[in-house]
Amino acid sequence: MWHYSKSFYNKNVTRWSNHAFYNYQRIRHSNSKSNSETNEDVDDPLPKEAKVVICGGGVMGGAVAYHLSLMGLGPQTVIVESERLGGGTTWHTSGLVGAFKPSLAQIKLAQDSIALYKELEKKNLSTGWKQCGSLSLARTRDRMTVFRRMKAQSISCNIECELITPKQVQEICPMLRTDDLAGGLWIPGDGVGNPYQICLTLIKEAKRKVMFSGVKVFENCKVTRIITQNDRIEAVETTRGTIECEHFVNCAGFWARNVGKLSEPYVKVPLHPVEHYYLHTKPITGLDPMTPVIRDLDGYIYFRENNGRLLAGGFEPIAKPVFEDGTIPETTEQRFLPEDWDHFHILLEQMLHRIPSLGNAILEKLCNGPEAFSPDCKWIVGEAPEIRNYYIAAGMKTVGISAAGGVGRATAELIMHGSTSLDMYELDVSRFLGLHNNRKFLRDRVKEVPGMHYALQYPHNEFKTGRNLRMSPIYPKLRETGAVFGQVMGYERPSWFELNKDDDDLEITDAFPTGKIAYTNTFSKPPWFEPVAEEYAACRETIGLSDYSSFTKIDLWSPGMEVVELLQYLCSNDVDVPVGSIIHTGMQNHAGGYENDCSLARIAPNHYMMIAPTIQQTRCKQWINRHLPADGSVAVSDVTSAYTAICIMGPATRQLLSELTDTDLNPKNFPFFTFKELDVGLANGIRTMNLTHTGELGYVLYIPNEFALHVYTRLIESGAKYGIKHAGYYATRALRVEKFYAFWGQDLDTFTTPLECGRSWRVKLDKNINFIGRDALLKQREEGVKRKYVQLLLNDHDPEYDTWCWGSEPIFRNGKYCGMTTTTGYGFTFRKQVCLGFIQNFDSQGRPQEVTNEYVLSGDYEVDVAGIKFPAKCHLHSPNLPTKFPDKERDSYHATRDQHSA
Repeated sequence: MWHYSKSFYNKNVTRWSNHAFYNYQRIRHSNSKSNSETNEDVDDPLPKEAKVVICGGGVMGGAVAYHLSLMGLGPQTVIVESERLGGGTTWHTSGLVGAFKPSLAQIKLAQDSIALYKELEKKNLSTGWKQCGSLSLARTRDRMTVFRRMKAQSISCNIECELITPKQVQEICPMLRTDDLAGGLWIPGDGVGNPYQICLTLIKEAKRKVMFSGVKVFENCKVTRIITQNDRIEAVETTRGTIECEHFVNCAGFWARNVGKLSEPYVKVPLHPVEHYYLHTKPITGLDPMTPVIRDLDGYIYFRENNGRLLAGGFEPIAKPVFEDGTIPETTEQRFLPEDWDHFHILLEQMLHRIPSLGNAILEKLCNGPEAFSPDCKWIVGEAPEIRNYYIAAGMKTVGISAAGGVGRATAELIMHGSTSLDMYELDVSRFLGLHNNRKFLRDRVKEVPGMHYALQYPHNEFKTGRNLRMSPIYPKLRETGAVFGQVMGYERPSWFELNKDDDDLEITDAFPTGKIAYTNTFSKPPWFEPVAEEYAACRETIGLSDYSSFTKIDLWSPGMEVVELLQYLCSNDVDVPVGSIIHTGMQNHAGGYENDCSLARIAPNHYMMIAPTIQQTRCKQWINRHLPADGSVAVSDVTSAYTAICIMGPATRQLLSELTDTDLNPKNFPFFTFKELDVGLANGIRTMNLTHTGELGYVLYIPNEFALHVYTRLIESGAKYGIKHAGYYATRALRVEKFYAFWGQDLDTFTTPLECGRSWRVKLDKNINFIGRDALLKQREEGVKRKYVQLLLNDHDPEYDTWCWGSEPIFRNGKYCGMTTTTGYGFTFRKQVCLGFIQNFDSQGRPQEVTNEYVLSGDYEVDVAGIKFPAKCHLHSPNLPTKFPDKERDSYHATRDQHSA
């Protein structure tokens, strides 16, 4: 095989290299006429003001402008492009348009794009759309499991697809080698488009939506500065003048990070470009123009037909960063990257393997163009946390036309209405911290990210680059104890602890021992099952110690009672509780959905400490800051990095902590869901909360960092006689799944209301203050909810042999699809798979109707796990699980937990 591909290489490399740049010039020249029809006259003056300024004349900027024009803002919208329209990455992308994406939100956005291109084609507008279908290939059993999961999920997202055999693969596409395949997934609704044509068409349509007064376009107009006033967009300074505006949209592609730095404060857009290759053959006789898009995921490659030619590309496992100093050349010619055939060889070899006849083709060009990727391989959209009315639509990772139609519409909705018709929290720019925008971090991370595009994504996938960024002071102790680490928001968090730790297993980087990185590498019983079972047992029966340091921690205070008034407005629960109390509450948006889910400890009459999910660190601060009193009377301080948080949970925790503090921990003096500042060991000022977030007895100690090692050591030493054991995230996750606890970002999102997830008792609709979302919740209470949060216990499922539930499994009621799982896990007490999720009541036309308790409890349920439906028992309330601690204390705790628990 190597000899064959090298011969092919020697035969074609020189000819191919010579054609590459020439071909780009030919494309640009052939499109010059349509391009000129789209552009403004170079002599037209830049307007002095506009409602919206869009930076970037690629397909994404064109899509935003198009949707704004549909909403009536065309005459007040300006596109500024530093070079020529479509001259960034748009001209050299492959044009693949697939509906299946990693999440439901991305799927719906991609479906919006497909619907838009079909609509434009019906109007005889040029998009290059061709519904040729797509065929994804599987070489392994695990890849087929992924396809079976996709097939099961297709019912929830209305995607027609079919699992097929290797023989059927060859029938659909005879040129493919199939002897090493396990099967495939056929999606007839997928297709391809011409990114450059789509870009020009969208902008052209945006210009003429309002006769003689549509969107205005200015080429060769570079943004040089974003002017703000009180952290709100004021104007955009360009090389052709300054435009006052109310909204600014950063659609600058791989320039988006640099454009983000043109404002004060600067906006973080974590992107870094890498080399991205694809090749063109010359016309191939007999090539079917309706040849489907072929994705050989295990070979990292794709193919498509393109004007009688084959276009082939891929996503190599280790990518090659470019422009590492952060300086991106201004002109297309300067950005044209030379071919690195040694680097490309891994893709070339796989291409020749999958389509042997490719070796006889005559090559026309190898394109090596830079493509920008985010550090988590997801798109970046939404309003910037730093500046109001500053929006981002970037990081589309080579599939810009798949994203453009949907993301363009969602961005236009944000500008027009302040919200979108689709929950996009997982794509929102607020998922990042400043560390994610560090250029050296991005350079290292993007070597790994493009390969994820086609990589086999096992549950709880972890990055291997950009590690050891945020670590609690007890990290070295946890590592020595056998911790296997996951990473969340850059924080190293133990996932589980090895039963038989071996110091030789530690990885060494620059003489600094690095903890082992968590892995699962299966869709069935995971390799960490036994250690997690032991950690779970310790939390239930003796004492488990868990590092909670990654949780978001924010202090809020004011001179008077202003902070109370603010939180009463932001929170749906009543936060005006006695000093020392802890209240769990949501922060709802105007539709009643969760913008934040948190605990508030009242430290003093005018001082609260807020604990929120780790992934909320940027988002919840943004939400609070946008509602602060204009007079500056309320102060907000992110103290996440100031405290190490240690949770001890289990029936013996009170005895243990009593040995280390002088404070009386009797429930009468220190009841559940209250706060006290304790001395622990020799340390003082330990903010201690009598709760665990998992439903078990215990405490969370928020320890000033300088005392963290001391307190940890005392807990471990004194806890030895009680059988204390370290517990990682997977064990605490199993605890909360069995306790039927919903978490933000996994079960709760901006479209989920408290009434839908059984938390109506935690919403104080009778508060004197009209909190955000109150009207929406009152209306929903009157009309009834149209979905409910449930817990499902799987029956007849063998955890040793059957595929496990990992989330996003379809739920069926009486044989009819009714919802999807959100969080899943193994219930070590139930000895069953446990699924949390939402169910709905669809009528014969597929419209959701009211979901009552009677409806939920009267049905027979099944959960589809990778194509096999398992019967399930449905619960509406958290079960009381048997434990080993005293019944009286247990009953008291559960009674209090049912009133306050997260």
